[in-house]
Amino acid sequence: MKVAKNMVVSFDYVLNNDKGENLDSSTKHGPLEYLHGFGNIIPGLESALEGKNVGDQFEVSVAPKDAYGEYNPALVQTLNKDQFSGVDQVSEGMQFKVDTEGGPLVVRVSEVNGENVTIDGNHPLAGQNLNFNVTIANIREASSTEIEHGHVHS
Repeated sequence: MKVAKNMVVSFDYVLNNDKGENLDSSTKHGPLEYLHGFGNIIPGLESALEGKNVGDQFEVSVAPKDAYGEYNPALVQTLNKDQFSGVDQVSEGMQFKVDTEGGPLVVRVSEVNGENVTIDGNHPLAGQNLNFNVTIANIREASSTEIEHGHVHS
């Protein structure tokens, strides 16, 4: 059985940046399971998985355009702390959902400097090449409900 549209795929992975720093790994939570062909993982990785078999091991480098996009400086903004009404303490790393002209966006606080709070709407991995070491753990046909819903039901 090969990785193809409408298949549920489980895979183990190690994710590093170009400096070789570990960004994530399935060793923390077990194999990642997703429904292939529905955009549930980054496009570059999904494309690299196409046609693979259980047990296949491979490395793939995914460019920003096929992952979380290029870093966009326009998504960084400095606001006054008083714009965070109802929040007792604003600190670096906090995330908020904001409404924008393009729809809802999750932003994270990247810096707090006195009364100034810098927020960043870029994904934390935007602008980075993502280097995956992957092992296919399992492949199965998706149920009709999974296909209808567009995601895996565990």
